Amino acid sequence: MGRIAVTDGMDQNAIILLQNAGHEVVLEHYSVDELEAGALSQFDAVVIRSATKMTKTVIKASSGKKGNLRLIGRAGVGVDNIDMAVATKMKIAVCNTPGSSTHAVVELTIGHLLACTRHIATGDRTLRSGEWAKKQLKGTELSGKRLGLIGFGRISQGVGQAARALGMTLHAYDPYLPPEIAADQHCTLHENIDDVFRLCTHISIHCNLSDETHHLVNSERLAMMPRVGIDGVNCGNHLVNCARGGIVDEEAALDALESGILASVALDVFEVEPAGDNPLLQHRNFHGTPHIGAATLEAQARIGQEMAALIIDFLEGRKPKSILNPEVI
Repeated sequence: MGRIAVTDGMDQNAIILLQNAGHEVVLEHYSVDELEAGALSQFDAVVIRSATKMTKTVIKASSGKKGNLRLIGRAGVGVDNIDMAVATKMKIAVCNTPGSSTHAVVELTIGHLLACTRHIATGDRTLRSGEWAKKQLKGTELSGKRLGLIGFGRISQGVGQAARALGMTLHAYDPYLPPEIAADQHCTLHENIDDVFRLCTHISIHCNLSDETHHLVNSERLAMMPRVGIDGVNCGNHLVNCARGGIVDEEAALDALESGILASVALDVFEVEPAGDNPLLQHRNFHGTPHIGAATLEAQARIGQEMAALIIDFLEGRKPKSILNPEVI
């Protein structure tokens, strides 16, 4: 029997799957101090989402001579909150659930794109305040515009398929993508990210956060955007990020909103979460959501079931199918 800590919540059916397999599941969120003091040291596995940070200190306090931790399960896609190098050094397997939240994030991204161009959030706010801003909220269509996708993995390709159905033309930057995949998706792949910004009035972010991608979207690149669609309509420039906070330089985004370089910004993720007093929240042409990209009933059920299967495989001596550091096994 294994002991499994679930620190950021998990679908109830997934918990039952683990318990039926004979494992003990403890649902509890720990503070940073508790984690660094070894709160996970008596567990064989931990399931986290984005709230729990598995830093070098936390991992070392949980494994090796100090503890029993052998598996970190990331219920989601991104693993930037896990020190992968230290986990690998300490022989801790790391798994994620790369496909389970795809549909949910695709739909939220498209929702934000539509809200940007049709003033849905602004219209709601002004209506609630007693203002009938019908004449002021003339929008533009996604059809006939170029969509720039920064990163072209599973989620980005799903966004691209939906955007093409709405009449958009796709351009992408992804230095790790085989060109034939982009071609199959009717997407123009660029070797230089700046070319995407120069061509596209609409940009959607779909890459991981790393040293390479931190503040990848900055004032210089936002200033390159053309404002006018390929259909000749002065639609303005629009930016959406449902990937990871920190990829967009939020100060630069706010400056671009205030100067008119950007017509709208929509974020589901922020450099500091909760976003709290982020000045972007006060701008009329900003709208956001509190990191809910994977927060659908369907996605959480899929994530939970996939994670439970991965943990059961690992604790029964089988290699988990989505292990990110297979050299530890």
